[in-house]
Amino acid sequence: MRLPRRPRLLIPVLLAVVAIVVLLLVFSGIYTDYLWYDSVSFSSVFSTMLVTQVVLFIVGAALMIAIVGGNMVLAHRTRPMFGPGMFGAPQGADRYRVALDPHRRLVFLIGMGVLALFTGSSTAGLWKTWLQFVNRTPFNEKDAQFGLDLSFFVFTMPFLRMLLNFLFTAVILSIIAATIVHYLYGGFRISSPGGVHATRAARAHLSVLLGVFVLLKAAAYWLDRYSLVFSDRGKTFGASYTDVHAVLPAKGILAVISLICALIFFAGVIRPGGMFPGVAFGLLVLSAVLIGTVYPSLVEQFQVRPNQQSKEQAYIQRNIDATRKAYGVDTAKVTEYSAKTDTDASVLQTEASAIPGMRLLDPSLLSPTFQQKQQIRGYYQFPEQLDIDRYPVDGKPRDTVVAVREIGRPPEGQRNWINDHLVYTHGFGFVAAPGNKVDSSGLPVFSERDIPPVGDLGDYEPRIYFGENSPDYSIVGGPKSARPIELDYPQQGQAGADQNNTGQVNNTYEGKGGVSIGNFFRRLLYAVKYGETNLLLNSNINDESRILYNREPVQRIQQVAPFLTLDRDPYPAVVDGRIVWIVDAYTTSDSYPYSERKSLESLTTDVQSSRLGVPQVPRDEINYIRNSVKATVDAYDGTVTLYAWDESDPVLKTWEKAFGGVVKPASQITPGLRAHLRYPADLFKAQREILTSYHVTDANAFFSGQDFWKVPEDPATGKSKQPPYYVTMKMPGSETERFSLTTTFVPNQRQNMAAFMAVDATASGPNPPLEILQLPSTTAIQGPPQAQNLFESNTTVSTELNLLRGGGTDVLYGNLLTLPFGGGLLYVEPVYIQPRAETSGKYPTLRRVLVLYGEKVGFGPTLSNALEQVFGGTVATPPDQTPDQTANQPPGQVTPPESTSALTSALDRAQQAYDDSQKALSANPPDWKAYGDAQASLKKALDDLAKLKTGTSQTPAPSASPSASGSPPAGATPSPAPSG
Repeated sequence: MRLPRRPRLLIPVLLAVVAIVVLLLVFSGIYTDYLWYDSVSFSSVFSTMLVTQVVLFIVGAALMIAIVGGNMVLAHRTRPMFGPGMFGAPQGADRYRVALDPHRRLVFLIGMGVLALFTGSSTAGLWKTWLQFVNRTPFNEKDAQFGLDLSFFVFTMPFLRMLLNFLFTAVILSIIAATIVHYLYGGFRISSPGGVHATRAARAHLSVLLGVFVLLKAAAYWLDRYSLVFSDRGKTFGASYTDVHAVLPAKGILAVISLICALIFFAGVIRPGGMFPGVAFGLLVLSAVLIGTVYPSLVEQFQVRPNQQSKEQAYIQRNIDATRKAYGVDTAKVTEYSAKTDTDASVLQTEASAIPGMRLLDPSLLSPTFQQKQQIRGYYQFPEQLDIDRYPVDGKPRDTVVAVREIGRPPEGQRNWINDHLVYTHGFGFVAAPGNKVDSSGLPVFSERDIPPVGDLGDYEPRIYFGENSPDYSIVGGPKSARPIELDYPQQGQAGADQNNTGQVNNTYEGKGGVSIGNFFRRLLYAVKYGETNLLLNSNINDESRILYNREPVQRIQQVAPFLTLDRDPYPAVVDGRIVWIVDAYTTSDSYPYSERKSLESLTTDVQSSRLGVPQVPRDEINYIRNSVKATVDAYDGTVTLYAWDESDPVLKTWEKAFGGVVKPASQITPGLRAHLRYPADLFKAQREILTSYHVTDANAFFSGQDFWKVPEDPATGKSKQPPYYVTMKMPGSETERFSLTTTFVPNQRQNMAAFMAVDATASGPNPPLEILQLPSTTAIQGPPQAQNLFESNTTVSTELNLLRGGGTDVLYGNLLTLPFGGGLLYVEPVYIQPRAETSGKYPTLRRVLVLYGEKVGFGPTLSNALEQVFGGTVATPPDQTPDQTANQPPGQVTPPESTSALTSALDRAQQAYDDSQKALSANPPDWKAYGDAQASLKKALDDLAKLKTGTSQTPAPSASPSASGSPPAGATPSPAPSG
């Protein structure tokens, strides 16, 4: 029955429409990608990737079709003249052949097309392996087993494996396809009484294919010899005693046997019968079992295990040396550190005078504070995790908590396409607060703040068009004569040419970022890309409009440098009058001989990284890492710049050959940018995890594992690992302080301190040495968890914290910093309070500082006060540490004198009531009446404090506590403002 004419015509039309739509989608995706790469001046990266993938697709597909299709054609052409009937073939084969024969060409073409599509896609996906192979750079270092340059294992072996896998797949598919064709066209048949009957041509054809397969197996066995440097059979990663003395010769023997078996299969071409192939197959299986499996197992069981330490010693040492080299910890300096718990008081007081300049503000806690004090409008936002950088304060670099004010969603009820993509397009302003300064309310003293920006950083472009929380795309730009529609910043109570009495200043983007969409064709492509017709219909889009997308710094860098692995924490900096995002980038490999393989994700996960959410780049196993590139993204125009940081890295050199000119030399880094570069946190985390075991450099000690360490749990939360901290400090033996990245280690199964590690984080060079202070195993110095426990179990501390909690607030512990000090270790931890009520306006404020040295605990409203409690005497507060009573108040507004007087009185009464209650409890027997009177007085004082809090919008703090180390103050005094 034939279809009517109209439906028959409709089918081709529908197919044509579908084809056009698919082609338009594909073309729009590829062309808009090109436009994006061209807009950031990295079109060479796009063309290199595209050409490489297209060539690999074509070559892979063509080779697979040639091999598999050629064998199918050969099987068809060598079919017997009389067809299946010559063997009395069963009717099933006849039916299949009769049904298939009329459509043989169509089925063949469809099958080859599908095979080409899958093969080409798979091959194109291996473009990185191909580029590394053809551009390989020697390491100029030999491996310990074969004496080959390390580049053979890092660059050549992955390509040889890829080639072998491709050929194995092609030969296996050829055997299957040829067998089917021979069967359908009578080349052989299977019968129960007589077994398999095959024509001479079919037997010869399949014998050759099987011979080629076994020949490839011989090549694989030979290549497996070199893969032993990645073995995990022994105590450590890399070739073990059994691998070298049993598996290595076994692989060589198996390669020779496979070569002989391949020749036997080839002999089946001229020698009819199944004896030779049967003998070859049996020999291959038997040798693989006996030589490849049983013999190494016997050597492992009866030679190695009874004497594993002595047998494996040399190979464990290879693993130690290679792992330390591959992770860049081989230059680590280990110094024995006595970790005194007490020393001369005058020495301690002298050293303590420099401590109050250290950072107390915790960037992981202060996001709500920044949000409340510097958000300005509800549509701006700060990240959950703030960053640490260095900025000058009175001419001296200080640790500074920094963030940028990014655009969020439009206000509730104002969400629409125009507001989302044309009006709310960018954030505004850089916010910075010195890490050691707070005002009288425990709030950061912002050195850069407000809209428009006010502070110490001078003039710079404050607009944030490219950031971590930018909209997925925005349409910006236009002629100067047009009315600006982009919200620039809010400005209440002022009128201006661009303001139109709307309470906001509007702006038109004038940067070079983004892709021009001034013509209809490009607007059509982006309308297809985003499935948005407004891109075609909106009248605000004009000839000078630009579309901004791929706006996250990590995303932009990953697009232009797909060969790099990126640090998960970009940080902003004001550099040469611009806000730029700085991102550390790594070259990695999993093919460094003998080096221990680890998951980069597990190496870099701690309690701080968990706050950052899901990693933005893929993470997998590595055993080599270098911080080879420093990358920047301009927050205004999106310009991406890559600088070669470790210019000696062979992996980076290889990628520079593949993508010539995309990475600039380190000599082009400006002094302004270099001042803000820092040692990357993810690399430091990976190195400290490696050093938990690989600080042991002796093979015998490593085998026993008695001196292994671990990274302690985060003391404040008890979850995951304690993060490393950026802090300015002075290492023992050094005359000056420096910006450092620090961490601690504790022994396995214990919580006392094992070692302290720091690295120069000022980015003075690509590979600064790690400095490790190793404590004697006979000294039980408190580790971070034990220090936290001492803080919380101290009677005075816990009592005063309960007072702080009594006003409806929660106590939050900040970062517990560990510092080498006076021949021992000093712990410093800020304490914040935050309203307990679940409201959107709550935020933490710094209220107390905890200090621990030896067994002495200090707990005061300022760091200087806490240090005085521990070390005695007077610890001078540096001039820039004077509590700033008005730093965060509007101009002209100060705390009224009467409020200060009332606050002082209430605090005095609270302190006196507390002292009276403690005295009543310590009496024998306790004086319960006096205790009740004191509690009533305390409640009255706290009520007065609450009223003052409501009236002054400030959060008062109880007075200084008695020294937790046992020295009570001379009298109750008002609480000074918290200060770093």
